[in-house]
Amino acid sequence: MGVLAIEKDAKQAFDVIMGGGTCILPMDVGYAFLGKGLDPVMHIFNTKQRANTKYNALIGNMDHHRSLHECTSRGREIVSAIVEDYDLPLGIIAPCNPEHELFGTIEEELYTRSTVDNTLAMLTNAGRFHAEITRLSFEAGQLFFGSSANVSTTGTRFRVEDIQDEIKDAADFIVNYGPVKYTHQGMSSTLLNVETLEVVRFGCCYENISDILKRHFNIDLPPRPPE
Repeated sequence: MGVLAIEKDAKQAFDVIMGGGTCILPMDVGYAFLGKGLDPVMHIFNTKQRANTKYNALIGNMDHHRSLHECTSRGREIVSAIVEDYDLPLGIIAPCNPEHELFGTIEEELYTRSTVDNTLAMLTNAGRFHAEITRLSFEAGQLFFGSSANVSTTGTRFRVEDIQDEIKDAADFIVNYGPVKYTHQGMSSTLLNVETLEVVRFGCCYENISDILKRHFNIDLPPRPPE
């Protein structure tokens, strides 16, 4: 028997979110602050003091990706190579289908605040807890949105103890699994538009991702900018 009760904790978090609450949850690339529907997501947005120019991200799995993103065959092959073959986390950015029935479960304003020109950012493959909570959300036909559990522009938090008190106090439920997998990299997920190949964020595992695209697709991504 393992020391983590992932299924139990994810189900409890799922129930809180489905009830209109918000949760701080462990992802391999940092703790995330998540909710469902406009009011909870705006509560997260305002608590984090995010600028109105910022957008929400969806947490999803490959079922979400295949359902919601409208990718070319090359785009889907790139995602599959990074996420499935090499088992790396990835913030997928790609065009989406605004008419998909899953988007019918959210308010128009939430869709507007979470997409840019019908392009959706989705965090995929961010660990075992992420896999379980996204499985539950997909099977329920629901979408969970949010962003990192921190005051905006202060950096991703990799331990609950490092999350600002005002953020923790604003959450209805917190799952604390200690330092997450990629704590040592000190950055959140890489954000890659898999159609245009624009690197929106040079994040976790970027060098691995860049090597995959060069090795298997003969695509040269730019080097990570110096700090």
